[in-house]
Amino acid sequence: MFLDLVTRRRSIRRFLQKPVAPEAIALLVEAALRAPSSRGFNPWQFVVVEDSERLASLSRSKPHGAGFLKEAPLGIVVCADPQRSDVWVEDAAIAAIFLHLAAASLGLGSCWVQIRKRMHTEAQSAGAYVADLLGLPAGMEVAAIMAIGYPAEEKPPHPPASLSYDKVHRETYGTPWQRGG
Repeated sequence: MFLDLVTRRRSIRRFLQKPVAPEAIALLVEAALRAPSSRGFNPWQFVVVEDSERLASLSRSKPHGAGFLKEAPLGIVVCADPQRSDVWVEDAAIAAIFLHLAAASLGLGSCWVQIRKRMHTEAQSAGAYVADLLGLPAGMEVAAIMAIGYPAEEKPPHPPASLSYDKVHRETYGTPWQRGG
């Protein structure tokens, strides 16, 4: 089942104008809270956003790659406290991918919006913009926003031939790994 989910999973940027059911949101939140973290520190925090005006504001968090948030019925902002863990970036990324896969398992579409290390303007980071918009406490870092909703587009799975098997090595770097061998 998991491998089928991974095969079917695609980034979805177009959504039906239909709210995500509260039960589905609860399952997404539970999935995020079940994400593993280094040493069990769980440095992440999540902000569930359903308000269309706030989603539109989030869609302006950076000049490119966030615009589709204004059409999403749900956004989940993945944040973390760097004081809780030196590997907060990895922990937040794991939680975000748990959200992405949980959404796919529920028949929802989703897409990761990178916020960390992106700029809102020349003078303000995307993370600072989102933190101000959501009233995050000082020191809390925004890793990403997951746009989630019922898909208004279908994308076929990536064919196996498109996978970068040339990036897989056997025993030492440079020794090609052979599929099935």
